[in-house]
Amino acid sequence: MGSRGIALVGMDVKKLLTLLNKALADEWLAHYQYWVGSKVVAGPMKDAVIAELLLHATEEMAHAELLTTRIVQLGGTPILTPADWFKFTNCKYEAPVDPFVQKVLEQNIAGEQCAIGVYEKLMKVTKDADPVTYNIALQIITQEVEHEEDLQCLLEDLKLMFKHSAKK
Repeated sequence: MGSRGIALVGMDVKKLLTLLNKALADEWLAHYQYWVGSKVVAGPMKDAVIAELLLHATEEMAHAELLTTRIVQLGGTPILTPADWFKFTNCKYEAPVDPFVQKVLEQNIAGEQCAIGVYEKLMKVTKDADPVTYNIALQIITQEVEHEEDLQCLLEDLKLMFKHSAKK
């Protein structure tokens, strides 16, 4: 940990570490939700949805890496056990027990909307207090907004397909 880097933080570092670990729990659970969803999803447009879910899973893991690095830089310890992900999560984990494409997309859209809220809050808290964490949160929220849009576009395409086939 760099003492000058920590001194740069103009807020309670313990509070910040808690926020970062909560976001880290979200990212691990989001990674798994996307990954496992890609394995069980079924229905029309399955291949396009699988490709999108796998891409998002990889990007959620990259977010976890950014958060973990920042936690360590601030002298903290990242969450060490998967059981703690469920204790710390802001966004919960929704198992894809119904593997139908529409349901999986809706679950992941809800997860992205929660993540956007988490990073929006983190940006507000760190805006004038910690430029490093602020920039990490900005980078992550940019991708989370993209994820939400990608998933909503797939869902819209699916609904249009159903609507078109119902007219025939």
